[in-house]
Amino acid sequence: MKTHRQRRRAASITGALAATALVLSLAPGATWATAATPTPTPAPEATPVSTPSPPAEDSPETPPPAEDSPETPPPAEDSPETPPPAEESPETTPPTEDPTPTESEPAPSASPDATQAPPAKEAAKATSDADDGISELSAKPYMGWSSYSMQVYEGGQWITADQIMAQSDAMHDKLQDFGYEYINIDAGWNGGQDEYGRPIPSTTLFPDGLDAVIDHVHGNGQKVGLYLIPGMSLETAQKALPIHNAPGCTTENLLKQPLQQGDYWGFGYRLDFDNPCTQKYIDSIADLLGEWGVDFIKFDSVTPGSGIGDLSMDAREEVAAWSEALERNGIWFELSWAVDINYADYWKQYADGWRIDWDVECYCGDEALTTWENVARLFPRLSDWWRHAGPAGWNDLDSLNVGNGRMDGLTRDERRTATTLWATSAAPMYLGNDLTNLDEFGLDLITNREVIAVNQAGVPARPVSTGTKQQVWYALNPDGTYTVALYNLGRADADITVDWSDIGLDGSAKIRDLWAGKNLGTEADGFTAESVPIHGVRLLKVTPAKQAVLTVNDDSLRVGYDGDWIRNDGNEVPATSQPFTVAVSDTPGGGTPTPPATGLTVTLNDDDARIGYSGSWGDSNNRGLGDHGDDVHYAETNGAAFEYTFQGTGIQYVTEKHESQGEVEIYLDGQLVETVDTSLPAADGRLSQQVVYGVADLASGSHTLRVVKKSGSFMLLDKLVVTLDSQLSTTSGAFNKAAPADVAVDVLRDPGELASISVAGDALERDVDFTLSGSTVTIRSSYLATLPVGDTILDFDFTGDHLDDVHATVADGASVAFSFRGTGVSWIGPKGPDQGTVDVYIDGKKVESIDTHNESRVSTQELFSVSGLKDKEHTIKIVKTSGDVLRTDVFRYTVKKVG
Repeated sequence: MKTHRQRRRAASITGALAATALVLSLAPGATWATAATPTPTPAPEATPVSTPSPPAEDSPETPPPAEDSPETPPPAEDSPETPPPAEESPETTPPTEDPTPTESEPAPSASPDATQAPPAKEAAKATSDADDGISELSAKPYMGWSSYSMQVYEGGQWITADQIMAQSDAMHDKLQDFGYEYINIDAGWNGGQDEYGRPIPSTTLFPDGLDAVIDHVHGNGQKVGLYLIPGMSLETAQKALPIHNAPGCTTENLLKQPLQQGDYWGFGYRLDFDNPCTQKYIDSIADLLGEWGVDFIKFDSVTPGSGIGDLSMDAREEVAAWSEALERNGIWFELSWAVDINYADYWKQYADGWRIDWDVECYCGDEALTTWENVARLFPRLSDWWRHAGPAGWNDLDSLNVGNGRMDGLTRDERRTATTLWATSAAPMYLGNDLTNLDEFGLDLITNREVIAVNQAGVPARPVSTGTKQQVWYALNPDGTYTVALYNLGRADADITVDWSDIGLDGSAKIRDLWAGKNLGTEADGFTAESVPIHGVRLLKVTPAKQAVLTVNDDSLRVGYDGDWIRNDGNEVPATSQPFTVAVSDTPGGGTPTPPATGLTVTLNDDDARIGYSGSWGDSNNRGLGDHGDDVHYAETNGAAFEYTFQGTGIQYVTEKHESQGEVEIYLDGQLVETVDTSLPAADGRLSQQVVYGVADLASGSHTLRVVKKSGSFMLLDKLVVTLDSQLSTTSGAFNKAAPADVAVDVLRDPGELASISVAGDALERDVDFTLSGSTVTIRSSYLATLPVGDTILDFDFTGDHLDDVHATVADGASVAFSFRGTGVSWIGPKGPDQGTVDVYIDGKKVESIDTHNESRVSTQELFSVSGLKDKEHTIKIVKTSGDVLRTDVFRYTVKKVG
């Protein structure tokens, strides 16, 4: 399945997973391969052993010891409820000595008593583009139920035929009218292999055959899912089993050489897809599942991901193979767990959904299904992942456990917040509770039609900022309305305000509270939710008024791209700020002093507002331990992170080193570049202001540093030291009150992008405190005379691309299009020396050619605008016709009627 939290019911859970491992594996031990068999190398800190030791608590980044995971079972004989290995199991059909399959032979049934398999499914997943992964099957996130949370809560053998059919009946009676339709059976459903190396269901769990369960689920108008993992065992290869419907192919040479571990737990080995028989083997299993009537496959232990990020295990080829095989059978393909975001485009191409984090279950026996911490850690994950969800596949947050307050492990406010998060993230809404035992509050949560509509609209919400515990997340829907969620992740009730400008809305709007089912009136500039409770939420529908203007960023699902486009990759210019130090003196007869030698580096203290913190953070002041500014920010929960985007060529992460600290992961421009140990042996005490990571000689431009806590009791941030990509001709000046004179500095980027100059957040007044002439900024002596003696830092703030990103293409003929209902539209983007001409089309007709060339790079330029359109659906399309590159940033449109 997955792995993350400590469990109490090891015997029953591990039995289920041991049985599941037999889907593609028999117990290893083939004599022909013994001499060449390497010892399987599990994930770091995750060696499967039979004696458990507890994992680090709250660690979404660090794989805990496998023995404390329901996905790392000890030997089956340790559990009285564990099905024995296939070769010892009465449910397992052993391979014959000399099987002689023919194409006319019937496939094995999901029922042990059936003599003929049901007909193969006719439906195939319709893919609109072979490379984009968009399909009719995954047009919207699925809704349903998964057995796994209850398997953890009650024990691995919980998934009996009677239980699965009872869940199906309960869904039919209570939830099906609201869109819930999938019944997914997780780990432990199978009982071994047939003579072709394909899985057969457990007759202990399904004495009347899995067919009977599938027929029951289908009879209720629902769909059924099963569970698989990558790889194949040595034993299966050693037996050289014939592959069904593939004459001349056997399992003998399907393992990649030299042998490589195939899954997180070491059940099997990586498959070799240079051998064409390997795809045929995968096909044979997928076709069998299709013949059984399976509608969904969860594919677990997918790497890179599942705690493995270094490509020591790599299931990508197998993901592609299963995608091809399942596609023609119309089977939804879901990946798990915590898949690597660096390969998001790959997962989108081949899967319908992917788990973005570790298990939501708390593994605390029958005390609870989950905890608030396991929900809260999803917020920083989604701040990275939200843009990857859409019709090509969905961000899977794991089971939604909100149906019964006596077992969920959440307060009522937390249950509502979790439901809101799943809904606004357009995550698959599959429940983990026992559907036969839902309380009234839980049933109300999961059957709120307005909230379900938010989920099924399929537009993942994005955060305005994750640098606060009172967070605003929003989504612009296809009908022009906004979904806005106001989350209080803090430790006290709080007011939370959404400004319309922050979500791209210029104009007034009507507001509806979706949980309360009440209209709240019209607000001109924004809305404040008062006293949002601890871990609570307000969920709003915001409907723009007539003549409102809506801003749509380049990464919106509503913006379509044709041709080869890339987001950012150095094409963007973010908003940035550069300090300018003025040394103020008061020395009669001293003349003009020499400016301080501040160089091109700037130090940001941990409390700098430009540093974004995600997850749960605190700050500690007056420590007296030698910190910069005598303070630090600290996090205790693994997965907490800080992020800073800078315009420069280098950066240093400076913090304390101490025995209480552990490993942190360093990401630069979205890539994991290093894992750094910030701990010290106890005997070495504490070291302050240590450079634990630094990089220099980066390409001049925009870069983002992100640091994620992986282990240890604490992660600290003291300061960041940035080597600037200077926006100014000099970084310092000097002023003598006894001999006052203006201070001048040249701006090295387009002067139109200078947004403001400020001191400690207080803006200087243009044409009073300073002037801008050409590219020269002159700070007037009358203002400088008001400053105290000593060094004063003036912050020069520059605008950048909207939300610090653009899409770009180098291919002539590539195009970007946006459809809207309204009466006018504008296209906003940068101009630059490397850009050229574009053709603009409205509703399929060319209306203008535009030159986007400029001597310098300037952001957020209105490149095209049209008004007076009829109030109906329109499409604007921009086609690149010349220049080295085309960049696009924003579409803005004017609405007459919304909703």
